[in-house]
Amino acid sequence: MDSFNSDRATDRFLPPRAEGPSRFPIARIARVAICAVFYGLFYFVQQVTELLAPLVLILGVGWSALPHIVGAIGTSAAAADPQTRDIVTHVAGTIPHQIVIGSHIVTAASLVTDGLLMMAAAALCATLAAVAAREM
Repeated sequence: MDSFNSDRATDRFLPPRAEGPSRFPIARIARVAICAVFYGLFYFVQQVTELLAPLVLILGVGWSALPHIVGAIGTSAAAADPQTRDIVTHVAGTIPHQIVIGSHIVTAASLVTDGLLMMAAAALCATLAAVAAREM
């Protein structure tokens, strides 16, 4: 085996070593507990980001495409009826370019970026959870 802990993989098939008196393996329990906490944390972050990332990404793409869709409808409606064109122009003008929530500015591009970063965070947490599970 060429893995980074191949010596442990082969040692599990050998009988236990007779090194001094048998005592409670506190170091092993602490290591497993720490790995379990990190595994749970990474897995939780992975689940949350896998749930929210597609929603945020779709919202950002939809928000950025909405003015173009309304504009396309407006150009086709301009030939049909002037009142319809005015209504579509008014609706296109009411689509905000940014939303301020507290001290945060949310734009369509920031939602797309946040969605992609959440996907990267989900992949990183999946990798780290696998490493933590392997070390347990």
